This record gives sequence, C-alpha cells and structure tokens, in this order.
Amino acid sequence: MQFTETVLKGAYLIDLETRHDDRGYFARTFCAHEFEEHGLHTVVAQCNLSVSYRKGTLRGMHYLAPPSQEAKLVRVCRGAIYDVIVDLRPDSPTYRQHIAVELTARNRRALYVPPLFAHGFQTLDDDTEVFYQMSDFYAPGQERGMRYDDPALKIQWPLPVSVISEKDASWPYLSESA
Repeated sequence: MQFTETVLKGAYLIDLETRHDDRGYFARTFCAHEFEEHGLHTVVAQCNLSVSYRKGTLRGMHYLAPPSQEAKLVRVCRGAIYDVIVDLRPDSPTYRQHIAVELTARNRRALYVPPLFAHGFQTLDDDTEVFYQMSDFYAPGQERGMRYDDPALKIQWPLPVSVISEKDASWPYLSESA
C-alpha cells in the first residue's frame, strides 16, 4: 500500500499496490503493521456497508465525540463518491479545515479518517456501495454531526443533493454549537 498524508495531519489517502497476472490482480487493503508504521489505528472493531441508490445522495457530516476514538478506513466497492472530512481537533493547526477526495471503485483508493474528524460524502453514481472499517464501536450517545451546507465550512458539493436523511439535513450549524 502507498500512504499519502493529506494537508490534514493524520488523514491519509491509501492507494493499492497491485500484483497482476493472467487471472487479474491481487492487492492488500489493510495491514496492521503498515498502519502502525504510519501511526494509524490498527484495531478493526466493526465494518459497515452503505448502499445509496441515487446519484447525488448525501450522507453526513458525522463524527463521534470523546471518549470515542473512532477512526475510519473508507473505500468504494461500487460506484463513486465525493468524500469530505473536517478536522475537529481543537488544538490542531487545521481545526475546522476540510479536504475532499474522489473515491471510486475504479481508482480503488481509500481514505483514512482519524478520530475527531467529521465525515460525509455525496454519491456520484447510482447504486454506490461504500465499505468502512471502524476502529471503535458505534456509540449512539457520542454521535454528533454538522450541517453539510454550513457556510462556515464552504464545502463545494459537486451535485445538487437528491437524497438526504432528515437527521443529516437538521444537524446544527457550527455557529449554533459553539
């Protein structure tokens, strides 16, 4: 695997190193030793699969508050997403800054999302499947979120929102939660 740290310290893009032969290719998608070498969480507490039927579906922006230490490894199995993470670590020099990356079944790229980062995505294709490896168990009492269209974040989503849950559409703005 090739690890590329983003401008948000601790968040990585992870590209596969494929080994090809007549059958196709083989690639490792997770290795605790390699993750540990980069200072990343190596425990996988649970795995989740998200399926979105319609292009333009928006999910997010979600995070778990302390004491949760939930890191995510996000990969697209089918389709494509515009994936956004926001640094919510109060002592970070990139506090409240975000990055956006395109993850697709074709580019096979993964995004490592550290704890205390909000995460959300918009589907770029119909019938998109997203697979998550989580470092901590879901803790409903720690669940938090922020508005996907918060003017303080200035996230430029690539498509009009076609589908969003009532819960995701009603998270507070940062100015309301500060």
